[in-house]
Amino acid sequence: MKTIGVLDIQGSVEEHFGCLEKCGVRAVLVKKSSDLKGISGLIIPGGESTTIGKLLKRFGLFEEIIKAYRNGLAIWGTCAGAILLAKKITEDNGKELVKNFGLLDVEISRNAYGRQIDSFETEIKFDFGEKNFRKIYKKIPAVFIRAPKILSAGKNVKVLAKYENEIVAAVSGKILVTTFHPEMTDDLSVHEFFIEMCK
Repeated sequence: MKTIGVLDIQGSVEEHFGCLEKCGVRAVLVKKSSDLKGISGLIIPGGESTTIGKLLKRFGLFEEIIKAYRNGLAIWGTCAGAILLAKKITEDNGKELVKNFGLLDVEISRNAYGRQIDSFETEIKFDFGEKNFRKIYKKIPAVFIRAPKILSAGKNVKVLAKYENEIVAAVSGKILVTTFHPEMTDDLSVHEFFIEMCK
């Protein structure tokens, strides 16, 4: 049975944990570097990206997560998690922000969809890859809460979903990002997709 960790610092930790259990994998909470041992995947939930970034460094997790990734750990960032995984973070005014993991070649803008009051739910078409030589696309519910926008993606990054022509999900190698919150719905498709990435 695969073991997948959920970063237990801030955000929708319990929701991701519950989704993983429903998918039939062993879920563990990750709060210190020793919690990274034995897991094949790590979910970095939404929350406040600056706060999560500071706490990662305070808990000694920042470099340990990078090290684990280089050793084969798959990582999925939702919302704030996506911001932390991006190579470049900007505000709407173009000002570049704090240092982050920089593991995915995308540029992302924080809170680009507005404040908490501007949160919304919609439906998007998600590219789940290929099975039996056929492309699999599925419409899934997507909840956006103070969501960032992926402004651009590098040539080795595959865009998985868009909303109104804006990139909202992307993958490259063992890194997956979604600017929306799949854990806030009953649809487990994106969690199952990530689990498949975890070898």
